[in-house]
Amino acid sequence: MGILRFDHVGVVVDDLDAVAAFFLALGFEREGGALVEGESVDKINGLDGVQAEVVMVRAPDGSGKLELVKYHAPADNEGAHHLPANRLGFRHIAFEVNDLNTIVDGLRDKGFDTVGEVSDFEDIYRLCYIRGPEGLIVELAEQIASEEAS
Repeated sequence: MGILRFDHVGVVVDDLDAVAAFFLALGFEREGGALVEGESVDKINGLDGVQAEVVMVRAPDGSGKLELVKYHAPADNEGAHHLPANRLGFRHIAFEVNDLNTIVDGLRDKGFDTVGEVSDFEDIYRLCYIRGPEGLIVELAEQIASEEAS
């Protein structure tokens, strides 16, 4: 009894195609999609009249998934908020990568940029936050060799 494994994180978005493309550019693999609605969906969401489109993307190593959800009804009329990295709540998801600088350059070519700077943390990781579509923040972490190992 208890938690068996981590499965996925749900991310509510407005432009499903743009957000899916962002994660595919990071190396995720599209796993499928569906339209969901009906009484059971309403009950789970605590909302009436839910009509949503879902796209699942899987981390390349299979360690987890993102469930990207576009609510057609009821719609959120407030839009996305580009919140700072210190805002309370779930703020970012992190991925270990190799060749961080090349990935960042490729994302910049697609119109995305870092929130702050690419920086080395204690000779352990090269880190940065990338601002994705709709204010999403993704942390990229590349393990680097310490000077002692050199």
